[in-house]
Amino acid sequence: MATCKIKKGDTVKVIAGKDKDREGKVLSVDFKNGKVLVEGINMITKHERPSAMNANGGIVQKEAPLDISNVMYIHKGKATRIGFDFKDGKKVRVAKSTGDVID
Repeated sequence: MATCKIKKGDTVKVIAGKDKDREGKVLSVDFKNGKVLVEGINMITKHERPSAMNANGGIVQKEAPLDISNVMYIHKGKATRIGFDFKDGKKVRVAKSTGDVID
């Protein structure tokens, strides 16, 4: 993948899978594997051993990674594709639906 169109902190909408049509904030992006971690989406149940971080261990709920192709950026309340453009010599992300500069 050359450049990733989704970044940490973006609000995205899930467009495929068990959590389809749900929205959340991106917690992290794995560029190498093309995965994103979205807050409150794709929750799994994990059995954890006692450790320094979690003294009791037990069963915890946590987010699992989603494929980056299964999420779309939310711009002004609507899901939109993202493109790139050059403004003042800098490469910026642009919402395809409106043409607005995202960042």
